[in-house]
Amino acid sequence: MPNLSPFRQSLLVTVAILASTVGFGQTQTNFDDHASMMRILGIQSLRRGPDPNNQTTFNEAFANPYKSTLPDVLTMKNGTRISRPEQWNARRKEIVEDFEREIYGRIPRHTPRVSWEVTAVAAGESGGIPTVTKTLVGHVDNRSYPAVKVDIQVSFTVPANSLKPVPIMMEFGGFGMGRRGNTTPWTQQAIEHGWGYGSINPNSIQPDNARLNTGIIGLCNHGQPRKPDDWGALRAWGWGLSRLIDYFEKSNDAHVDARKVGIEGVSRFGKAAIVAEAFDQRVAVGLIGSSGEGGTKLHRHIFGEAIENLAGGEFYWMAGNIIKYGAAQPEKTAADLPVDSHELIALCAPRPCFISHGVVEKGDAKWIDIHGSFMASVLAGPVYRLLGKKDLGTPGDYLTDAMPPVNTLIGGDLAWRQHDGGHEVTPNWPAFFLWVSGYIKVPELQARTPVVIGADQPVARTDSNSLSAHKDLLEKAKQGGIDVYFEGDSITRRWGCSDPTWSAMLQNWRQNFFGWNAADFGWGGDTTQNILWRLRNGELDGVNPKVIVLLAGTNNLGSTNANDIASGIQAIIDECRMKAPSATIVVTAIFPRNDHLNYLPTIEQVNQKLVRLADGHRVRFLNVNNKLADSNGKLYLGMTVDNLHPSVAGYQVWADGLKPILRAILGPQAKTDHAPAPTGDPSLKIG
Repeated sequence: MPNLSPFRQSLLVTVAILASTVGFGQTQTNFDDHASMMRILGIQSLRRGPDPNNQTTFNEAFANPYKSTLPDVLTMKNGTRISRPEQWNARRKEIVEDFEREIYGRIPRHTPRVSWEVTAVAAGESGGIPTVTKTLVGHVDNRSYPAVKVDIQVSFTVPANSLKPVPIMMEFGGFGMGRRGNTTPWTQQAIEHGWGYGSINPNSIQPDNARLNTGIIGLCNHGQPRKPDDWGALRAWGWGLSRLIDYFEKSNDAHVDARKVGIEGVSRFGKAAIVAEAFDQRVAVGLIGSSGEGGTKLHRHIFGEAIENLAGGEFYWMAGNIIKYGAAQPEKTAADLPVDSHELIALCAPRPCFISHGVVEKGDAKWIDIHGSFMASVLAGPVYRLLGKKDLGTPGDYLTDAMPPVNTLIGGDLAWRQHDGGHEVTPNWPAFFLWVSGYIKVPELQARTPVVIGADQPVARTDSNSLSAHKDLLEKAKQGGIDVYFEGDSITRRWGCSDPTWSAMLQNWRQNFFGWNAADFGWGGDTTQNILWRLRNGELDGVNPKVIVLLAGTNNLGSTNANDIASGIQAIIDECRMKAPSATIVVTAIFPRNDHLNYLPTIEQVNQKLVRLADGHRVRFLNVNNKLADSNGKLYLGMTVDNLHPSVAGYQVWADGLKPILRAILGPQAKTDHAPAPTGDPSLKIG
C-alpha cells in the first residue's frame, strides 16, 4: 500500500468492506476512486500529512515557506495588471478555470433535471411571528442510470405576514438549533429580522464519503470512476443549492426572493458554503464558519491541516487532481498550486461575505488554522476594493496585519469576526444579522393577527433534522420489547438519548429503569401539536407498552393559554389510549421553569387541569414539583442545568416519583432489559 495516512488506510479498508457487501445495481461498478486517481495521475506514493497531535505542526515561524509563490489575485496569467472593474471578469474566468481543474472539479456540462415536490406545509410561529414551513424533495431525473437515485431534502420557513418575498439564509447540514447561554436560536433571529431560514441536506445530494459511484456524482458518471478534473462533494453540494435557487426563481408560492439567497455552513459545510458562493454568483451572501483547509485557509500557510491531508484523506470533497499536490513521487506541494484560497474568497466579490471563527480554547482547534483564514481574507481585499466595495479595512499586508480582538467585527462587504465560542457559528448570528442589514434589505411585515393552531391539532415538524429523528423513532418503535414508553419534548428526550452531551442523564436513566424495558420517544422543541403528529404518524403503532409516561406542554407556554394547553395534553392522552388501550398513562405535571418566570402562573393553571384528566387507574397524575421548587416556583439549587432542563438530580426526583408506580404495575425490575437502544440527535451523525 502506498505511503498513506492511517485515516486513508482505514478508509480503503472500509470502502473495500462496503464494496463487498452492498449492491449498487446490475450495471454499477464498485471501485476505489482514490486508487484510480493515483493510477491515472501516475503517482507512486503520497507524503504523510501533518499530525494534529504533533505541536511542531503549529509553528508560525515556519508557516510561510511558499510565500514567494503566492499568486497575485489581480494579475492575469499573461502578466497584465488588473486596475479597472471591467477587467475583473476576464481574470475571474482564469481563477475559476484553475479552481475547477485542480481543486474543486468541474460540474458536468449537462446534469439531470430536478423536479421539486412540496411534501408538507405547516403553519407555525417563531417568537410570536406567524410562519409557514415547507418541506421539499428535489427528485433528480435518473432515467439515464436508474441504479442511482438522488432525492434532495430541503426544509425552509418564511414569515407568513411579509408583504413581499423575503431573503433567506439556507444552512448546509441539519439545523443548528442549539443555543449558547441565553442566545435566541438563529432561526428565530432570522424571522425577527424579516428573513426566512432553511436547511439543505448535503448527504441527500452526495454522500459525505469516498463512494463516489453514488449520489449525483455517481448518477452523472453512470457509476464509473471520475476523471481527474471531475467534481467532488463540495461542488456537488453547491450544485444542490443552485438547483434550490432555480426553484425559488420559478416558484412564487415559496415567498422567497431568489436574488437574496444566502448560505451558511460550519467545518466541511463551511467549505461547501464558500465554494457555493464563489461559483454561483446568484448566492447573495455567505456566512462561512470555521472552514479550514480546502475552505478559506491559505493552502500555502503551513499550519495545521494541509493539502497532504486532503490528498490522502477527504480527497472526495475535491477534484481528483488535488491528490497531485500531496504526491511524494513525483513531488508537488501547495507551492505548485496555480491558485490559493484568497482567490476563492475574491470570487465572492462584490457580494457580501462574512468569515467566522471561534477560539481554540472553546474547540475551534488550531488544526483549522484561523490565522491562515484571516490572511486569505486580507489578500482577497484588493478585489473588493477594485469593485467599489469595502474589504477588512486592515493595512493590507497579510504577513503582518494583526487579527482583531475576539468578538470584534471588522470590514464591510467582506467581514471578519472571531467569536468566543468553539467550532460553530452560533455566537456570530446576532452580529451577522446586524451586519447583513446594511447590504440586503428586507420587506415590511404586515401587522395582522397570527394564525393560531389549537394545541390539540397535529402539526408536523418539517425541518430535516426532526424528520430524520422521526424516522429513527419509527425504527425504534418497530423493534418492540418496550414496556415503558416515555413521550415528551427535550426534557424527556435528554434523559434517555444517546447524545454524548447528555451521557450522565442516560446513565441515570439506566440506573433507574433498567429491567423495566423503558424507551425514550421525546424530541426536543416539540409542542403538544408536534407530539400528537408523531403519535398519529406511527411512533406508537404496534408498540403495546404497559405504561406510557407523558410530560408535555412546556413548549406551548407563551403562545397560548392554560385551557388550550390542557386540551392538547388531553388529545395526546386520547391518542395514546386509542393506540395502546391496555397501557396505564402517567401524566406528569409540567415542571416549574425559571428561564421565564412569567410562565409560572400558567404552569400552575395547566397542572390543576391535568389533575382532572386522571382517573387514578388507567390515567394517573404525577406531580413532583414540590421536590423541584419551592411554593413560589423558585427552583431549588442544582435541580436544573439552565433553569429549564433538569440536571441529574432533577431527573432523579422525577424517577423517585415514577418508580413506585412502575413497581406496582410491572413488579420488580428484571436482571435483563429488552428495550431498543437509545437514539440521538440525527445531526450529530454528520461529521
